[in-house]
Amino acid sequence: MVLKLHDLAPAPGSRRARRRVGRGIAGKGGKTAGRGTKGQGARDTVAPGFEGGQTPLHRRTPKAKGFRNPFRVSYHVVNLEVLEAFDAGAEVDPDALRARGLVAKQGLVKVLGRGEVTKALTVRAHAFSGTARAAIEAAGGRVEVLPAPWGARRPPARGNALTNR
Repeated sequence: MVLKLHDLAPAPGSRRARRRVGRGIAGKGGKTAGRGTKGQGARDTVAPGFEGGQTPLHRRTPKAKGFRNPFRVSYHVVNLEVLEAFDAGAEVDPDALRARGLVAKQGLVKVLGRGEVTKALTVRAHAFSGTARAAIEAAGGRVEVLPAPWGARRPPARGNALTNR
């Protein structure tokens, strides 16, 4: 059987007719039509997006220049092919990577899965991709996730307002 456009229909009972209000006081939704008595909500003066006098979202968000998430967490990236330079059984952590000049002096380190690892290494970093974790463990190594310096809370704010000073 071929399905055609005119055969398409919603499942029986999934669509309900919308309630027609304001059709006299006999039925449900008569007189005030569910809007209560008087006040701003009873009239048609409320603009879409009105937030009760608070500056609305479309005026609060930055315009044109772009927006930077102040809580973004950025990592210095190390791929598996870089870890291959370490000896078998070595413990690879951010300090060992910094000593060889492979990552920046400060910041979090994330291990990504490009390349291969043939040695059993103990790798400590702040984050791992799924493929990197699988490759290290498949080579007989161990993966340890280091805690973020700010603990279990959200990261400290850094954004346009804070970096432009």
